[in-house]
Amino acid sequence: MYRPVTIAPTRGGLPMDNGDSVVTLDQVPRWSDAEHRWSLEHDGEDSIFPSSHFPDPLTSASALESGCSGMVSRFPADHEINSKIYLWRGNPWNLEVDAVVNSTNENLDEAHSSPGLHAAAGPGLAEECATLGGCRTGMAKMTSAYDLPARKVIHTVGPKYAVKYHTAAENALSHCYRSCLELLTENRLRSIAMGCIYTESKNYPREPAAHVAIRTVRRFLEKQKDKITAIVFCTTTSSDTEIYKRLLPLYFPRDKHEEEVAVAKLPADVGDENGETVIDERKIRIKPLPNARKTVPKPSQVSEDLPVSDVGLVRRNSSYLDSYLDPAFMSLIKDPDQRRKEKWEKAAQAQSGWNCAKMLGFGDLGGPPLSAAEEYSLHSRYLAKANSANLSEISEMKIVYRGGVDSEGRPVMVVVGAHFLLRCLDLERFVLHVVKEFEPIIQKPYTIVYFHSAASLKPQPDLGLMRRLQQILGRKHQRNLHAIYVLHPTFGLKAAIFALQLFVDNVVWKKVVYVDRLLQLFRYVPREQLTIPDFVFQHDLEVNGGKGLIVDPRTKYVYQRP
Repeated sequence: MYRPVTIAPTRGGLPMDNGDSVVTLDQVPRWSDAEHRWSLEHDGEDSIFPSSHFPDPLTSASALESGCSGMVSRFPADHEINSKIYLWRGNPWNLEVDAVVNSTNENLDEAHSSPGLHAAAGPGLAEECATLGGCRTGMAKMTSAYDLPARKVIHTVGPKYAVKYHTAAENALSHCYRSCLELLTENRLRSIAMGCIYTESKNYPREPAAHVAIRTVRRFLEKQKDKITAIVFCTTTSSDTEIYKRLLPLYFPRDKHEEEVAVAKLPADVGDENGETVIDERKIRIKPLPNARKTVPKPSQVSEDLPVSDVGLVRRNSSYLDSYLDPAFMSLIKDPDQRRKEKWEKAAQAQSGWNCAKMLGFGDLGGPPLSAAEEYSLHSRYLAKANSANLSEISEMKIVYRGGVDSEGRPVMVVVGAHFLLRCLDLERFVLHVVKEFEPIIQKPYTIVYFHSAASLKPQPDLGLMRRLQQILGRKHQRNLHAIYVLHPTFGLKAAIFALQLFVDNVVWKKVVYVDRLLQLFRYVPREQLTIPDFVFQHDLEVNGGKGLIVDPRTKYVYQRP
């Protein structure tokens, strides 16, 4: 199950009963020392610490948004807190720490626990779990660790995820991590190894869940850092490891540069002081009482003639209470209804400026522009929905699908306009499909090939949908997009793209390259890198009269005439 430890330990390193080696904290990379540690580790897959443990997940300073320079970081760099964070690829119960976390179900049974934990701990763990009477979602209970190198096992129950109850699932997951840490400190334990509490069986999207886990730990350490010496995030898959490498600098920045970059990349909602999602509508809002005024409190006038037992019966007038009321304190939280009304008014003002685009038939381009944080939050929500939805019927329509690479090795995304059947397509589900398909390739420079062949014969989406898609895909898509090659453009399409340049984004839509023939397209994207529908070949022959082309009817390869 585990690879042998190749680094000479200063303590531990002894084999467990199941043959696995005990790993001590001395052998686990500390987050604050990661960039110095990776160069010292062994290379290759056989090493428990690969040489690229913590590659810098942040972009250069040039990627910082100009609007974020004046913002204050919500997670400032704290070297003392960073020194307590570790990231390790492997199961947590192989670590020699005070406590390890087991993600289980409400019955605490072995079948639904973290795979391999009960086998490593021995039968005593299951026997003790049976006496606990179960555990509620979001809560945690502690048992002995038995044959594990740890002293205790903390069992917690992660939530089931549904898009409709996204906020409830976030808060329940945050409470899981906080309950584990509270149990740790209440029992005067100081180190803990935590695997991913969210599981695939409960359908929780991995990256949004990692945001919740890391920010909850950060908020807890801000209050209890003197009581904890080490928190080890343990991952068992490469995808989880990469997610944590990218997100840890956002919540645990190691220097001023990472702190400044994190300001632009953090989601808009990073929770409250405990890391839980903030719901403004559920906050208690206290408004000032009428005629509240600041006066110096006067000592109560109690008659000396009254017996001691009657002192509490003396009535105090309202001015006595008013003297302790502070209207400034009563009005700390602005009414969310008022904030929402102001937001709608701003959107209406912005929308009134784009009436000309709507009158020209280009669609609704209204609404205020989104900030970088708002775009990131919007993209995260749509990606979470897309990963949890079954979009197979839209995928089978082949409107958007992956191609190979262009002539310079950039990945290619293919879009077929004629396959876009507007009348029988759920646009919201189509947007989710686009987000899911584009997500793997927009992380690096990429290319789009759009076949407009015969698409003018079918109704096409208006520019309002295109603007919405661009906002959801975010600035990473805008920055990494190399070019959009449009095959067989029509006058109407060129007019629409001109409107996109004018009303939506002059940068992205300036990257459009019009291509009239397939042979011209193959200069940018090799033929063998594209899956081309049959009607595109036919349309190309009809439009260009077959000049200069020979089409192999069996392989659909196109050759130039000698």
